[in-house]
Amino acid sequence: MNHRHPPAASPADSHQPEDVIPFGQAVRAWFGISLQTFGGPAGQIAVMQRTLVEDKRWIGQQRFNHALNYCMLLPGPEAQQLAIYVGWLLNGTRGGLVAGALFVLPGVLALLALSAIYVLWQDTTVVTALFAGIAPAVLAIVAQAVIRVAKRSLTHPALIALAVLAFAALALFAVPFPLVIAAAAVGGWLIHRLVPRAFQRGNGHGGDGGPPPLIPDDTLHHATPRVPFWGTVNTQPSYVAKREDWRER
Repeated sequence: MNHRHPPAASPADSHQPEDVIPFGQAVRAWFGISLQTFGGPAGQIAVMQRTLVEDKRWIGQQRFNHALNYCMLLPGPEAQQLAIYVGWLLNGTRGGLVAGALFVLPGVLALLALSAIYVLWQDTTVVTALFAGIAPAVLAIVAQAVIRVAKRSLTHPALIALAVLAFAALALFAVPFPLVIAAAAVGGWLIHRLVPRAFQRGNGHGGDGGPPPLIPDDTLHHATPRVPFWGTVNTQPSYVAKREDWRER
């Protein structure tokens, strides 16, 4: 009797891309981040840095800053673009979609709630009073976020001077934003040529003495995660080996 056996699966067919972290854990983390994204882009970026870089150690500080700088040059909301990129790094296409969708969900619900208040009471006095009370708190959140990001990013006097000059150009002289960005890029190139130590990284893992992140800074210029044509991150073995240690984070 001739028994026909199904053909054996080839290694390429049996290989499944691995997530850097479990997808369910990532969804819970992005949902938690979405509930704290107040204060505009500065506050949103600070929340992502605290959660993803400092607390969970999922991505290195330099890698985070590099992605942020790139998103700042793109049209559209840079904070959401940064969330989509990090979500894509951690869990591929589905991770980017979830991170981007959850990022705007609280804002949509807040707008619906405010609209319902206006429809029910036909009076904007209540909403105006709420905003008047919230405004000082939001300003404090933005100031704290700017200080937090600056401490992590401006690690050399030359970089601090560049940031001060950029702020002065925008606030005091009303220089157009694209010109400030272009001048800052030229200034960064000059600093790199004249003071190369200003851009020196620590040990490739954030330099704060904590455990190394799952996506370290070393991969920024030395080892890039492989990306198949369908857009799902095929992470390096070192990333996958570490993910079990972070399952409880």
